[in-house]
Amino acid sequence: MDYFYRYILRLGFLGSALLGSFSTPRPTQAQIPNYLHTEGSRILDVNGNQVILTGINWFGMETESYAPHGLWSRSLESILDQVVELGFNTIRLPYSNQLFDPSSTPNGISYDLNPDLESLSGVEIMDRVVAEAGERGLKVILDRHRPDSHTQSELWYTTQFSEERWIQDWVMLAQRYSGDDTVIGMDLHNEPHGRATWGSGDTETDWRLAAERAGNAIIEVNPNLLIIVEGISHYNGQGYWWGGNLTGAGEHPVHLDIPGQLVYSSHEYGPGVFPQTWFTDPSFPENMPAIWDQHWGYLHKEGIAPVLLGEFGGRSVGGDAEGAWQRALVSYLQENNISYTYWTLNPNSGDTGGILLDDWQSVNTEKHSLLSGYQFPMIEIEQSNGRSAAPKAQKTPLSAPPSPMPTTSIQTSPTPQPPLAATPLALAMRGSLKVRYRTASPPEHTSDAKPEFIIVNNGSTPVRLGDVELRYWFKDEPGQSFTFHCDWAKIGCENILGEFKADEGENYYLRLRFLTGSETIQPGEDTGEIKIRFNRADWSEIRQSDDYSYSNVSEYLDWDRVALYLGGKLIWGSKVGSTPINLLPGAPTPTPPQPDLAFVPEEGENARSMPGDVSISKTTRKPDIRGWETWLITAMACFVAGFTFAVIWSIRRRG
Repeated sequence: MDYFYRYILRLGFLGSALLGSFSTPRPTQAQIPNYLHTEGSRILDVNGNQVILTGINWFGMETESYAPHGLWSRSLESILDQVVELGFNTIRLPYSNQLFDPSSTPNGISYDLNPDLESLSGVEIMDRVVAEAGERGLKVILDRHRPDSHTQSELWYTTQFSEERWIQDWVMLAQRYSGDDTVIGMDLHNEPHGRATWGSGDTETDWRLAAERAGNAIIEVNPNLLIIVEGISHYNGQGYWWGGNLTGAGEHPVHLDIPGQLVYSSHEYGPGVFPQTWFTDPSFPENMPAIWDQHWGYLHKEGIAPVLLGEFGGRSVGGDAEGAWQRALVSYLQENNISYTYWTLNPNSGDTGGILLDDWQSVNTEKHSLLSGYQFPMIEIEQSNGRSAAPKAQKTPLSAPPSPMPTTSIQTSPTPQPPLAATPLALAMRGSLKVRYRTASPPEHTSDAKPEFIIVNNGSTPVRLGDVELRYWFKDEPGQSFTFHCDWAKIGCENILGEFKADEGENYYLRLRFLTGSETIQPGEDTGEIKIRFNRADWSEIRQSDDYSYSNVSEYLDWDRVALYLGGKLIWGSKVGSTPINLLPGAPTPTPPQPDLAFVPEEGENARSMPGDVSISKTTRKPDIRGWETWLITAMACFVAGFTFAVIWSIRRRG
């Protein structure tokens, strides 16, 4: 009996251990925190690659709602998804200190659309915004917009909210998000003005000294944060926008205990907000760059510190004065690689309106078109497997260039090869898949191309994305290098690899591949949207009108000027100078066989590897079994083992 008891007991524990080991998810590759720092006028990631913040403001937490606005109309997740789709990489999130008071109850939220926000405090909703933004690759700047939820203040303190409270709340937030590289910076106080001074030495009004006190308290507990310091309104008798005047920062700079964490920030507005004299100058808008240089641009141009244009916006981007001002300002930012967060996502900004229209769904396409011409990719970093999680694109040279992923070099064959369209496999595959296309950047000249695709399965057999390749042809000068980024994809950007190849003459192609093991396209279904972008590595202008695969269409249509390969064989579209395979005569439209091969190079292809090839992928992978399933299986195994133990122990005692 003792032998039998010990045998059953060991068997139960062994089964429990085995089930637990089989059900435990494979650990994901460790994610390297991507903290930012500064060097001269550049913001750099952890690897020393320059990044540019091109973001959007989303207000509401600073108001009596104590929550981002719009949650009465939509879910938090859907709004953040749209921010990503619109191409922004950063959110500036205003709040008030009153948000943290126990009596400040969040409101103006549809809990039918946002059930997980019910009963949360204001700071807990902030946690959710940060967490969901981080899941999508967005970065967050926290902006102390007001002390209380009613009005802005000239100085960083009021009779109700002291400097001590101001600093305590910042330290609390710095500690709360320590270790989370989603929160990259803290904008210390929004738009100092009125009595605020710069360099006066008066501890009650000198904003520069107050910024040093708060900034050093923050980096003492979280040294990885960017400390963002806005200007004032008046300096040496010269007035400017609230928070926009940084004229004194050159003579009286902010000193932090940890160098390389300071970013200056200015705010700019147009004649739709207030009729400044420079808007009626005969030389307007050509006079504006000199005004921007004087008040804040010099800090960037002279390499003193980076500048973030924390707010700018207006209702018009057309032919009127406000439109001319907005377009001139975006050009100035782009020419100088200056970061920005646009005001605003919200449609309910009285002076400016927003990127979204009053229904909180539709997009102001004119504003978005203006900003989309100058947007930097998501701020991610190269991982230890040699793949880059996001491109490192900037005009200045990289201090640590990304290591390209090894690519297959396809050599020119010394003897003629039969046309691919004539091969039996290609004929058998034809008609199984097609590509739909549109562009999110229709101008013929742009700094980055934004083709978008949907791959449709017209066949009757599932097709594995791991066997599929898509090629987009474009023209550029020989020897150019390019960067690629996936903005958003229903199938997940982590499943998409992008790299560039030089073809014949001045033609290149962007090659999109999909990770082996990524999802399958079922018959009659599609991949959903795949939104990507690419640009020259130096961010100089691209002329899209010369590109074979380009069209300025804004609505999806079947497009055979891209090529789709399955198992290495062309089954849709064409390359430069050839007839689309789907238009060749004599081909049936059969049921395609299920390919059982990973991608192999096309036979007889005339292509070569190009300097600066870039492949894009994320290194984290979803585990095979969800966490709750893992614990459930393990718990059941332990229960079985424990129950077996109890039964046998009871029998033994009775015996």
